[in-house]
Parts: sequence; C-alpha cells; structure tokens
Amino acid sequence: MNSNNFLAVDVGNSWYKALVSDQGEMFDYQMPNAIALFDEEFYEKPYDEEDMDLEENLIVEIKSPSIQDRREIFYIGKSAMQQKNVSLTSFNNQKVDEERTYLLLFATAAYHALLTNPAEEDLHFTIDQLAVSLPTTQYKEKKDLFKQRLIGNHTVIFHKVPGVREPKEVAIKIQIEDVIVGAEGALAYLALTRDQETLMISDDSLVKDSSKGILIGDLGGDSVDFVGIKKNKPVASIEGEPFGINQYLDHIIQKVSKNEMYSFNSRSELEEKLVAGQSEWYVEPFAGVRKDISKYINPQLRLMAIKYLEHFDRVRSRSNEIKGASRYIAVGGAAEIAEKQIKEAAVKWNERGRPIDLLFPENMSKLNVQGLMILAKMQWISKNKEYADGYAYTKS
Repeated sequence: MNSNNFLAVDVGNSWYKALVSDQGEMFDYQMPNAIALFDEEFYEKPYDEEDMDLEENLIVEIKSPSIQDRREIFYIGKSAMQQKNVSLTSFNNQKVDEERTYLLLFATAAYHALLTNPAEEDLHFTIDQLAVSLPTTQYKEKKDLFKQRLIGNHTVIFHKVPGVREPKEVAIKIQIEDVIVGAEGALAYLALTRDQETLMISDDSLVKDSSKGILIGDLGGDSVDFVGIKKNKPVASIEGEPFGINQYLDHIIQKVSKNEMYSFNSRSELEEKLVAGQSEWYVEPFAGVRKDISKYINPQLRLMAIKYLEHFDRVRSRSNEIKGASRYIAVGGAAEIAEKQIKEAAVKWNERGRPIDLLFPENMSKLNVQGLMILAKMQWISKNKEYADGYAYTKS
C-alpha cells in the first residue's frame, strides 16, 4: 500500500484541508477557499523573484471536463486573498455544482506534485484513491455526480511560477483513478475510532457507547453537519442544517470595517486570528495604530454558540433512534474557535433542564480530513483484498 498515492480533501467553505499519502510519505496542506480572476495587465512582478513564496503566487489555468470555460486563469488560495476582486463562498453554496470546487481541488493536488518535484517542467501525478467530503445536506443527492466529475484526467497549468524560466509555466496532468465521498461528521467519527496507520479500532469505549447512541455536531462555515451513530453506523434519520460561522465572520468584518477603518481581505484572514487566540484579536489600520477587536468578536461567537446548541437540542429531539444518546461530540473548525463560548452556553442550557454535555476532542478542525484519509485507504484495500492482511478494511 505504501507505493500508492492517496489524497484526502476536506472541501470546506473557509478552508480546503488536504492530506496526501505519496509513496508512503504523508503531507499536510491547508488552502483558503478563495479565487480571483487573473488579469495579465495588472500583474506586478516582484523585484526579487527568489523571495517570492509559491503559495502566495498560485495562478492557475485548469483544463478539465468538470470546468466549462477552460480559458480563464485564476489566482487561488492565499494569492487570491490579496486581490480586490477576491471571490468567497456564498451562503449554502452547492459544492458539486460550482466550478470553484474543482479549481481548488485539482490545484491543491497539482500544488503538492509541484512542491515534491520542483526540478520537473511537465509532471504527471496519479491519485490511486481520492476521498472528498460533502455536507450531510448535500451528500445523498450529490455524491454520485461528484464522483463522476472527479474521476479521470485533468490538467493544471501554473503560470508565473517563481524560479522557472520563461514562459514560467508548469503543466501538471492529474489522473484520478477512483473517488469515494464521505459525509462530514461521520468522517470525524471514523477519525475518532480508527488508527490512521493500521485502520484498526483505536477507541473501544467510543464504539461501545455507540450502542446507546452518539450525536456529533460538525460546525463549519455554512453548515452544521449532525451525524447520529448507532451501533457503530450512521443513523439515516439525522440531517444537517444550513448554519455556520461564516455569517458571524461577515458581521465581525462589517463592524471592524465601519468602526475601525480596517478591511479584512477574506474570512480566512479573520479566521486565522480567531484560531491564534485572543492575544491576536487586534488590527492595525495604520502603521503604529493597534485596535482591539475582541468587542466585535465575542458577542458574535456567543450568539453562534447559543444557536449551535439550539440545533443540537432540536436534532436530538427529532430522532427516535438517537434519543438517550450517551455522548454528544462537538467537532469542526468553528466549534474549535468557539469552544469557550459553547461551554458557557451549555451551562445555561443545563440550568434550563435540558443538559447537553459536550465532548470537545483534540484537533477538532482536522478530524474530517483525517477520517477521509482513513476512508481512502479502506476503500483502496477493500478493492485490493490481496493487500488487506493486517488492516481492518471493512466499512462497518
């Protein structure tokens, strides 16, 4: 199995988180969900190209059956965040139907290939097994279409590549052999209960608790993906909700812009500050001027925490299969950011007589992508049974 390439991508509304197992070596990437149209006329070449970071100059053109207009060139990720015409995700966006999904996903895979083969001009990168995520609100209806659009051959052309001679382009052909789609939330459970390397059960107590029922609330950018687990399997009656942190980030950004004369380039820029902790909750609208923005952040995180618990309570009340659940688990990047506020809100919830005793696992924001890598390996092994010795390749 070590000679195969596996790619796991958590298709988030704020960030794309990716794990690559390339010939047995693991790589970890994170890319802001941001794109912007590239205009040659306004491109400013840096004075010293050797000081340029490729990640901040990702300019891509993608030729793929999944993309209709194959002549457009885009900034993506960090380079897009620096552009005035940056495009972020809209509320409740349909990931399978939007071309930005394929731009960012294929470019992430190609970016890895370019970093690991810097001496090459034209590259070919084969992905034996790709695992991608969808919100539970889109999973059932869209997963098959997503697989169809991803399998096959796609070409990514990087333009203006630092350190490459004129015409400063590198073409990378991505070949995707197979795709499996996982539901957000259920992937987190997989990461919590399986070992990344052996794929065997690593948390017997959590699996045993699933006999009584487990409810996971994966709080992300534009959706909170609830997954009920009963007897180690997802419960069909549990659905997600179109609710997430992005609407609260947007409100913070608007308040800061209006009152402190500072404009965030994107939600990702603000989210980086939130993840870093309260010591970083300030902006510098002018050189030497430092403004505390915690007074805009805390009220929004408190509002989000209350709404999150309201959704938790409503979901557990709707499903007969999950009533009396023994564990409630908070996961997702937004839950990690607002852990303090969610715990405070839970105290008040307990006072109302409707306790929600939440477990906050480590690395909450990365559980989905870790689960995707486990899913990718399990899927590949289940198709190649001769390699299955020593691995738990069953999907139950």
